[in-house]
Amino acid sequence: MASVARNSEADRRIEWRQSHAPVPYTHALADMEARNAAVAAGEADELVWLLEHPPVYTAGTSADPSELVDPRFEVVEAGRGGRYTYHGPGQRVGYLVLDLNERGKDVRCFVHSIEGWVIDTLSDFGVECWRSEGRVGIWTRDIDGREAKIGAIGVRVRRWVTMHGFSVNLDPDLSHFTGIVPCGIDEFGVTSLARLGKSVSQDEWDQALMARAQDFLDALDKSGRKACPT
Repeated sequence: MASVARNSEADRRIEWRQSHAPVPYTHALADMEARNAAVAAGEADELVWLLEHPPVYTAGTSADPSELVDPRFEVVEAGRGGRYTYHGPGQRVGYLVLDLNERGKDVRCFVHSIEGWVIDTLSDFGVECWRSEGRVGIWTRDIDGREAKIGAIGVRVRRWVTMHGFSVNLDPDLSHFTGIVPCGIDEFGVTSLARLGKSVSQDEWDQALMARAQDFLDALDKSGRKACPT
């Protein structure tokens, strides 16, 4: 399903796209790169794309080969920031092709705004999450009481137009994360909504996320006019 929404404050049009069947990672990457160039040239609307991938390990620009423990799935160089991460069925990915030229040109604020959007959406399902100093991503308390990652963030900015975005674990096979050191952090585990006892479908997640979208866009636009929150 695809729809177009208008960010009323900045009068920009954003296409919202939902893909329900898994999209091969390399196909999505090529689409993002083409859309990034078109947005930068003023030839296309911005894009928020919600999707899933077949199992794949992706390498960010800081990926350490020693952290690729068991490459049982395809490994793709993503071009985003960060290290290794896993994508696969049961994990919802959000790709953001947004123009920061009118939104403050502040990548730290962009990441901060994404984190807030995902944290607020997870709270709608009764899951308390937070940012963690020095560790990009979305963190929560796992069933064993330890802190664990439930969402990852990795972005790239080219000509002040963004690519990549975030992922949230709805109900993936968590054993697939053991083929890597996720995001280079091996002292904390990975969890999911399902592991926490929350059954959330693709559509339920997407609808909750989109219901929070205007708050995200407002926060992003405000970051262009004042210091980014800490």
